[in-house]
Amino acid sequence: VQLQASGGGLVQAGNSLSLSCAASGRDFSNYVMAWFRQAPGKEREFVASIRWSGGTTNYAVSVEGRFTISRDNGKNTVYLQMDSLKPEDTAVYYCAGRAGSSAVTSPSRYAYWGQGTLVTVSS
Repeated sequence: VQLQASGGGLVQAGNSLSLSCAASGRDFSNYVMAWFRQAPGKEREFVASIRWSGGTTNYAVSVEGRFTISRDNGKNTVYLQMDSLKPEDTAVYYCAGRAGSSAVTSPSRYAYWGQGTLVTVSS
């Protein structure tokens, strides 16, 4: 399984950024895909998840209403649209995947990880 994250960069507060995660290596129809983030000196934290089959989503309270997770079955790609960005959203963002249908939020429950992409939000 390979997860390739992209789309990070520097953006001013209040603006938007979109991340992509290209998945390959197996049939992901029975997977949950998620985005996590890790700020300097902090633990990795859950951002959002989506069931590949059915598209059920789950969000962290801190991003609900501002971030949107989606997937494109044909492209085997998961997206994270981030709007109204805040300086506290600054972190390395990782995509992750796990087999099954439970939308768990603990990073230890995800077996597959992308390499991370840096998002920096300036004030």
